[in-house]
Amino acid sequence: MASTGVTKRSRTRRAGESAFGFLLLAKNVAMTLVALLILVAGVWSSWGDAKPSMLTKGLERGTVTVSDCGDEWCTGSFTPAREGGKSRGRVRIDEAVTNGTGDRVTVALKPGTDHAVRTGAAGILHAWVPFGGSLLLTSLIVAGGLGLRRTGWAMGLLGAALLGASFATLTL
Repeated sequence: MASTGVTKRSRTRRAGESAFGFLLLAKNVAMTLVALLILVAGVWSSWGDAKPSMLTKGLERGTVTVSDCGDEWCTGSFTPAREGGKSRGRVRIDEAVTNGTGDRVTVALKPGTDHAVRTGAAGILHAWVPFGGSLLLTSLIVAGGLGLRRTGWAMGLLGAALLGASFATLTL
């Protein structure tokens, strides 16, 4: 009778191998959930400004002339783009989307507030900056924790491109 060279593994070794496999699976599931949580949080925090910046139909649109800037917010007068719109003496806009006092910025007003959101390419890209940061952070988890290096690199490069494009359009 010929021997096949295959030896049967002990019951203890098989149990250890299945426990290790379970731990690897649990690690991958946990890393995936953390990555998804970070991405969802990035989209969630971006959507508040991205929605009125991108979907301006039905919103009051116009121009803000910046008159005063603080640490995070600038204020100015709002002039509506359409006749019959209501002028406002004071609305606030994120300081990062303006070039300072005297700047004229095309905006859309969030419904029921005095908060203006910049429209156009610069406004849209600036609104998605938190998502770009979440892409950068998640790329580390995907590449390092899950071992998907190409996917991690792609996510990181997309996040960096989004942040760079936002910076470039806001400085023009």
